[in-house]
Amino acid sequence: MTIVRLGYVAMSMELKNASPSQKMTFTQFNKITDREAAIRKLERIALSNLHNTLRLLKHNVASDIHFYRLTSHLIPLANHEELLDWKYMKPLKEPLREIGDFAKKQKIRIDFHPDHFVLINSKEKHILKNSIRTLKLHYLLLKAMRIDPTHRCVMHVGGNYKDTEMSLERFVDNWMDVPKVIQKMIMLENDDTSFTLEDTLYLCEKLDIPLVFDYHHHLAHHQDPNWEINWGRVVQTWKHSPLPIKMHISSPKSDEAFRHHSDYIDIDMFFRFLKGISGSVPQIDCMIEAKRKDEALFKLMEEVKVRKDVEIIDGSSFYLK
Repeated sequence: MTIVRLGYVAMSMELKNASPSQKMTFTQFNKITDREAAIRKLERIALSNLHNTLRLLKHNVASDIHFYRLTSHLIPLANHEELLDWKYMKPLKEPLREIGDFAKKQKIRIDFHPDHFVLINSKEKHILKNSIRTLKLHYLLLKAMRIDPTHRCVMHVGGNYKDTEMSLERFVDNWMDVPKVIQKMIMLENDDTSFTLEDTLYLCEKLDIPLVFDYHHHLAHHQDPNWEINWGRVVQTWKHSPLPIKMHISSPKSDEAFRHHSDYIDIDMFFRFLKGISGSVPQIDCMIEAKRKDEALFKLMEEVKVRKDVEIIDGSSFYLK
């Protein structure tokens, strides 16, 4: 039997006043005439974000949730070109370690998904440089948490630039500029407009990168609708990973807005996927990308519990029979 574990992204709809993504824009930063005072305010916001992250992890433990995506906005303006002299890790060392220690003790799988502006296959050298800098921030956060960074950061292939083949090869070329420790951190996912499952598999197999299969994206953008024929290849991309295979699950907002995420998960759509992979892997961790975050997870589990083809393990996990 295959174990299915559900996770959610960053924010809780149940835990109040617990945003881990509180922000400060550079315009707001500049309005504070005392630069040191402005930096101290940035640090207070970051500390609040980390405090709320730990609260969210405790909420997850209380709810039997073992899989969680950290926000990439824990430290506002961390990589801004006007603040590169800011030693932001020093005041955050202890709360980052506390988060990591708690996650490890409670066996919570945590990872990141940087924003869309991280483009390894960019034509512009400065964009590639900034992308690597952003990935380095994620690496340093994981190291400060004392979490093994291996396969903890999922990202898209990047821009298509109206030439899929050239864009894929540019990714391969630019990959050589990415430090090895950061390469080991990366997972790639197929997207809904530019790079199909087959495109992404090409890179993952060539560069030994795990592929995070996004089922909704595949339905929106594919070469062959029959994803099952490539499932074995997807599984093989995880053969060197210390972590269970991971996928993304979301549902279309509507037929007209098919690419947009719905508030909740369509259980019939989800189980069409699960029936296709049942027994092929011992465990699969499914990251829910839904507008209602943990509420969508709880609703989905309530619907799963009445099915005859599963055996419930706890509040977010079950066996496929």
